[in-house]
Amino acid sequence: MAEVVVLGAGPAGLAAALELAEAGVKVTLLEQQKFVGGNASSFEMGGVNVDYGSHRLHPASDPEILNRIKQVLGEDFLTRPRHGRIQLMGRWIHFPLRPADLALRAHPKFSFGVAIDLVKKLFKSPNEADENFATILYQGLGKTICKEFYFPYAKKIWGVDPVELSPIQAKKRVSAGSIGKMLKRLLPGGTGSGGANTKGIFYYPRYGFGQICNGLLKACIDAGVDVRLGVEVTKLRLESNQRVVEILKGGNKEEITADQIYSTIPVTKAVQLIDTETPDSVLEAANSLEFRAMTLVYLQLDQDQFTEYDAHYFPGADIPFTRMSETKNYSDRSDPKGSTVLCIEMPCFVDDELWTMSGQDLARLIGDSLANVGLPIQSSIQDIQVKRIPYAYPLYRKGYEKNFELLDQWLERQEGLLSFGRQGLYAHDNTHHAMYMAKSAANCLNSDGSIDTAVWRKSRKVFESHVVED
Repeated sequence: MAEVVVLGAGPAGLAAALELAEAGVKVTLLEQQKFVGGNASSFEMGGVNVDYGSHRLHPASDPEILNRIKQVLGEDFLTRPRHGRIQLMGRWIHFPLRPADLALRAHPKFSFGVAIDLVKKLFKSPNEADENFATILYQGLGKTICKEFYFPYAKKIWGVDPVELSPIQAKKRVSAGSIGKMLKRLLPGGTGSGGANTKGIFYYPRYGFGQICNGLLKACIDAGVDVRLGVEVTKLRLESNQRVVEILKGGNKEEITADQIYSTIPVTKAVQLIDTETPDSVLEAANSLEFRAMTLVYLQLDQDQFTEYDAHYFPGADIPFTRMSETKNYSDRSDPKGSTVLCIEMPCFVDDELWTMSGQDLARLIGDSLANVGLPIQSSIQDIQVKRIPYAYPLYRKGYEKNFELLDQWLERQEGLLSFGRQGLYAHDNTHHAMYMAKSAANCLNSDGSIDTAVWRKSRKVFESHVVED
């Protein structure tokens, strides 16, 4: 029987462990936290199940992955209408965009500017200038959308000027990369692969997004996976005849042997854990890769509902956060009465002002900002909680590709280690993408415990086509 140790119990790690166990593999799943899910987990606050930011499942998800999620959620797999809004040029517009809102509610300057940009695009030759995030979007979306939405929003999310970002950032993060595509998505049936019957909807677990990972955890245990939480991995030894994972829990050291190590932890950390003579160039490449952090602020209010909307988007530079979600509105539950929670997403870097600011100061900053956009908090704040995520998004600065390629190629030569998932492949993805990677990784394991490298390389090509759904 083949044996695999999986590092990390987020969606990718849990899904891989389950796929492997169901195929008859002996699996040990290790997680540093005392809970599963990572950034895709949930917790309870004021009787409300809240998520680590705004999470939802999209109709574009691979059918096999959706079926797996339906399997673990059962009747708690909900189909929900998308009902958010975005502030553009001082006006609120439904998000995702709707033709009626653009025609009736958008600022005339915005609508007129988009129309002019579309006409210009029809007669303008492609720009041969050096590509970056800004040039890709400017050519595709035009001046108005870039100036009023994508550029200020991108600067808040990534913390750098759009011209400093790789063009890959645009291709991975902006699913409607041209005015034509954006307009097409506004038409009936125009939401990507979902078709007309899935336009304007999303899927969501009844008890918070973390219910997916909790369901996968239960399925893993039922399938015989040895799940260990609160475990620190201290070293990875890739020996010729076996792989050894050294762990530490409660002051006790232990070694776990296996045929393969499946790693979903940050790739920069994995490199540091491998017990080998790592070339300086590889270490330098790993150290050069950056992650954008996130400060999440949760405000529990003593009212049933703050607004009717599931999420608000704030591209403007005058607001210090990018998105505010009211998780209670994502589900079909109206309970508990007299309590709701707002989750405010504040992209930052580790140790900058937003990262180190106290909960009370963050709440005041958020309250002032919401009042300035006509959304004052008028009920009392019952509780404030702050969650800080150091590895929220990979940051693709121009030129990062060379460093990642060097690191990726070196890791590929380390026999006995397979790195995948958002953190493991330094990738922008959704939960369904991470679970697709996991299924692909499980399918690459041969009966003798070796990896079918040809199948894995083919799967990697598919991963490159993934585009984030917002």
